[in-house]
Amino acid sequence: GGREANQVSDDYRYQDGNYDAPNDGYYRGGDEPTQEEDAQSDVTEGHDEDDEVYEGEYQGIPHPDDLKEKQKKRAPAVADEYRDRADLMAERMEDEEQLAHQYENIIEECGHGRFQWTLFFVLGLALMADGVEVFVVGFVLPSAEKDMCLSSSNKGMLGLIVYLGMMVGAVLLGGLADKLGRKQCLIISLAINAAFAFLSSFVQGYGFFLFCRLISGLGIGGTLPIVFAYFSEFLSREKRGEHLSWLCMFWMIGGIYASAMAWSIIPHYGWGFSMGTKYHFHSWRVFVLVCSLPCIASLVALKFMPESPRFLLEIGKHDEAWMILKQVHDTNMRAKGEPERVFTVSYIKTPKQVDEFIEIQSSTGTWYQRWLVRITTTLKQVWDNVLYCLTAQYRINTLMLAVVWFTMALSYYGLIVWFPDMIRYLQDEAYDSRVKIFDEEEVSHFTFNFTLENQIHRNGEYRNDKFIGMKFKEVKFEDSLFEDCYFEDVTSSETFFENCTIISTVFYNTDLYEHKFINCRLINSTFMKEKEGCHIDFEEDNDFLIYLVSFLGSLSVLPGNIISALLMDKIGRIKMIGGSMLISAVCCFFLFFGNSESAMIGWQCLFCGASIAAWNALDVITVELYPTDKRATAFGILNGLCKFGAILGNSIFSSFVGITKVVPILLASSALVGGGLLALRLPETREQVLM
Repeated sequence: GGREANQVSDDYRYQDGNYDAPNDGYYRGGDEPTQEEDAQSDVTEGHDEDDEVYEGEYQGIPHPDDLKEKQKKRAPAVADEYRDRADLMAERMEDEEQLAHQYENIIEECGHGRFQWTLFFVLGLALMADGVEVFVVGFVLPSAEKDMCLSSSNKGMLGLIVYLGMMVGAVLLGGLADKLGRKQCLIISLAINAAFAFLSSFVQGYGFFLFCRLISGLGIGGTLPIVFAYFSEFLSREKRGEHLSWLCMFWMIGGIYASAMAWSIIPHYGWGFSMGTKYHFHSWRVFVLVCSLPCIASLVALKFMPESPRFLLEIGKHDEAWMILKQVHDTNMRAKGEPERVFTVSYIKTPKQVDEFIEIQSSTGTWYQRWLVRITTTLKQVWDNVLYCLTAQYRINTLMLAVVWFTMALSYYGLIVWFPDMIRYLQDEAYDSRVKIFDEEEVSHFTFNFTLENQIHRNGEYRNDKFIGMKFKEVKFEDSLFEDCYFEDVTSSETFFENCTIISTVFYNTDLYEHKFINCRLINSTFMKEKEGCHIDFEEDNDFLIYLVSFLGSLSVLPGNIISALLMDKIGRIKMIGGSMLISAVCCFFLFFGNSESAMIGWQCLFCGASIAAWNALDVITVELYPTDKRATAFGILNGLCKFGAILGNSIFSSFVGITKVVPILLASSALVGGGLLALRLPETREQVLM
């Protein structure tokens, strides 16, 4: 029976694309080559038809077979060109949905192990650099204001300029990360921050220092959106909420690092050098230099990490993405002691590419024209992504998230600045209460060579006295007479002469400048060789309390970080945000009872510990609500809005220090309650895959 079947199958021959069967069941001898064909075969023996030269080739006429191939390749492109863009986008969205579920399965196959933990620490250093940047300016202000002779307005501008840079950097670099890649944009971001933070430690002028901190802030502003988008694309659904929350701990570590370095470096005046009389490198500049180390370390380590495979698949680079995923799989399997496990994925769905990229030939225009076209095209694509986040599909979620981010930032950053200012105000009140008042004292032929501090001298008379090598701190002379006195090598801080009469007195090498004499009469008095620049008394002016407050505030978020990481995937993102913000609002009300330094420090720690869970959940839900090609852009927009809220919070809350506590406390509480209740209306993303 088998032989008969084979015989039947042999009776069929494939000719010209069709199967023809003979009329009878016998083999046809016509299939044997004829004598003539034999002769042709002998003539052409050894001749390959593929090597035959097409006669029209010499005339520049393309071969018909080549034309057919080109037409075949061009046919799909032409078809897509005439298809409606809405159809192409619908097809792309369908592809993305298939990819999202397939990618989730691939990440689960790759497992969670050594590769993710390595990336965790590399990106953690970048997040740590972001945390350091927030604290740097606050720590150096007390020293920098005297080193660079800063006025109150200049100090305020220096405090806000970093947030302004972060706001611009978050939107710009976050948007670029969706077009150029997570790794590349993160390297650019960290490089900008490291370069200008390093440079700012050496510049002497206020204007240049301000510019360096602005650009440094712009660079570090891009890290937060990119880091969370980057890391989330290597995590499975079950691990995402927990491990993104653990990553947030590095921001806390950055605050602790900055506080510890400030505490250990800035008070040591000798940790620096001078070059002549104009260039001074004081210890606060050493502190600025040390604070750039986490950023540099992350920048170096990032060179050894791959690009996000999810991003590569989004732009159609299948093979590169596959190789990276295989690397992740093999790294984790070797660490688990299962190197024989094979990566079973052979093909991954890639979404249809609908973006129009302009490729410019090297011979077209000049080099700057080519770069200008590339830059403008990329920025246009970033702007289109920004607008896409406000389309009907994402508008409601984007607006609600924007309100929650803004209210959280307004309250948190406003109170973070208000706490140290209030503590300093309470200190100043206690200091002023200890002031010593001297009325109608008469001193003559006496040499003052010691420090006068926190004193008021009224209606005094000083004749033939010498003030040599001494310091005035918080000293005020009112309606007093100085006659035939001599001031030499005198340094003063918050010292003024009001309604005084100064006769035949010499001031040599002092910093008692004209503005310190208010409504005074100067008769036959001489000012010689006034001190130049500003002078710092580190032992007195840099109180360790400001470092202690920041250190304890950063450390207090540790319990909140641990709780949020353990419960993020159990109770969900929405309940975490709403609950944390409402508890933080309750903590604000207790600030009415904070009438001492210790009470203010305690309530600050409680507030920071309660609010950190909301920050962590906000980071997670923002990553999960948007698709891969819009994820970093959306995060950047919302984080930029967060920094705008920080600027407003700093300005508003600090203006009420010493005036009233009611407005800052009520404003913070109201914002937290409103934001927390609105957050409960957001969609829960705990069970969904990354689109």
